[in-house]
Amino acid sequence: MSTVASSRQSILARIRAATLDASKHDASAYAELPRHYIRAGSRSADERLALMIERLREYEAEVAETTPVALAGTIADQLTASGRHSFVVPAGLPTAWLAAGFEWKIDRGLTTAEIEQAEGAVTASSCGVADSGTIVLHHSADEGRRAITLLPDWHLCILRASQVVETLPEYFDRCAEPPKLATYVSGPSATADIEMTRIKGVHGPRFLHVILVRDDDKDRAG
Repeated sequence: MSTVASSRQSILARIRAATLDASKHDASAYAELPRHYIRAGSRSADERLALMIERLREYEAEVAETTPVALAGTIADQLTASGRHSFVVPAGLPTAWLAAGFEWKIDRGLTTAEIEQAEGAVTASSCGVADSGTIVLHHSADEGRRAITLLPDWHLCILRASQVVETLPEYFDRCAEPPKLATYVSGPSATADIEMTRIKGVHGPRFLHVILVRDDDKDRAG
């Protein structure tokens, strides 16, 4: 064994010895940590949704509101207004959302090149955080792989009112367990750290459109 490998094994052995009993205390130590930050919002359901819409529009995202019954028609209207024709979607997206008259690329293992050929993407979402105007994707069956929400230039995301919380801690409280992968979207992709010039589409879609589905009062208050 080389000197480098031997040294590495020695260091790892010392780390294992030092942390051998740490896991036994991690849970209790974490539970005892002081939490003085705001963990729950105080806004009503309508105020929470209004804040979410305000934040999204501040980020230059387009927002349309609809009801569950009118959702399919609203999606079709948004697609038509975009002037685009070819869209990539996750395999688990409801078929009722796939409006007639458009080309649908169902992601069942599409290559990067195939995804890049699409003019836009349509997905569901997992949560919305009104305080920061952030949409969270857990990349489930109706949200799709991260690639399909990063490569196309245009993203239409469906967000239900019942999924919107006010604060980030409330979002984490909703997670029975941490997702294996999550993407946090706060408006269209943009950066201003290149010569202090704001450039859109650097690491994701340049255009974000959100359809907020107004659930009934019981769901919205949940």
